[in-house]
Amino acid sequence: MILKYNLKYRPFNERSILIEWPSVIDEDMLQDVLNFKNILFQKNVKLKVDIINTYNSILVNYVYTIEDVYDEILRLKTIYSSIESQSALKLKLWEVPVCYDDEFGIDLELLSTTKSLAKSEIIQRHSQQIYTVFFIGFLPGFLYLGGLDESLCFDRKSTPNLDVKKGAVGIGGNQTGIYPQNSPGGWHIIGNSPVSFFNPKKENPCFAKAGDKIKFMPVSMEEYHSILEQVNSNCYKPKSISV
Repeated sequence: MILKYNLKYRPFNERSILIEWPSVIDEDMLQDVLNFKNILFQKNVKLKVDIINTYNSILVNYVYTIEDVYDEILRLKTIYSSIESQSALKLKLWEVPVCYDDEFGIDLELLSTTKSLAKSEIIQRHSQQIYTVFFIGFLPGFLYLGGLDESLCFDRKSTPNLDVKKGAVGIGGNQTGIYPQNSPGGWHIIGNSPVSFFNPKKENPCFAKAGDKIKFMPVSMEEYHSILEQVNSNCYKPKSISV
């Protein structure tokens, strides 16, 4: 038997139902979220639903107006209570090159001073971790990653930067992530990745998905620009292994 959680179900709008887990960031719970999400896709294959997950929730969007929302909630509860095992998730570990040069790491000096850590130590601690993709948002292709070394946790900026560059690697609270496009943002920037994290022209616009792992690979400025040329020429493919 798998671990069961006390879920909350509520109408979100006339075509959606929100399912919520406890409000924590936890890998075991993420596995339960993704397992339930996959099962709902299987159970609703004829209904054409869209299911979006976050750290601790699933939003089930139906193509039609829900006639009896409480009856549908009961159906969802029954599906969850009947789950007896975790389905095998096809997950990957992706290697993501990052250049931590001062030109990109505009907040490295602040972190170094505040944390009493040398920049090289911050880079080492940040790049030695293996991170988990919990979900993708607030921008298309923005990976919310769990697994940050506790010594690097740093509150978000009180005044957001209005022009964070595409590929910027940042730290916000106990998370790290990469900006897939130029955007305002309040995370502390420590590097930049030349990789493209969102391409709407591809079948899978974002190569990574919730549950996948990310390993940052430090690269020099020269290596960064070499990879960027490959990305711009559409001949770069991120390295990955199955996990």
